[in-house]
Amino acid sequence: MSTSPSKINTFLFFKLPSAWWCGVRLKHMDEQKAITTVKHRWINQNPFKSMFWAVQGMAAELATGIMVTDQIRKSGKRISMLVANNTANFSKKATGRITFTCEDGHLIQDAISATIASGEGQTIWMKSVGVNTDGVVVSTFKFEWTLKVKS
Repeated sequence: MSTSPSKINTFLFFKLPSAWWCGVRLKHMDEQKAITTVKHRWINQNPFKSMFWAVQGMAAELATGIMVTDQIRKSGKRISMLVANNTANFSKKATGRITFTCEDGHLIQDAISATIASGEGQTIWMKSVGVNTDGVVVSTFKFEWTLKVKS
């Protein structure tokens, strides 16, 4: 599968429809960085008229996981990936368009190489920071990804 944003966004529609309907979209991805966006709307709001935390989590996770998926695909190996833990901090009410950026792509290749060499599972923590249109951080998510060669 090509990893252009339009193809990933089509993939979201068919495989992660809740993320797609809530407005989560991939805007940019390379081996080092991924950027996703989501806009506060009626369908993804909480009773306090801001974006529901789980919708922010979907956009934040996509910014980390899409780079893991892409680098696993490029390795040519069968490697499983799973979120084992995550933490989140909410520092401002999320309204308008929120942009999540992860710049931890450099961590992935070492973990893939280590699991291929050893056969043991590897873990990496990746951070995704969400900012509003004024550049103010509204939330920060950290995801612990586990990677292991499939037997």
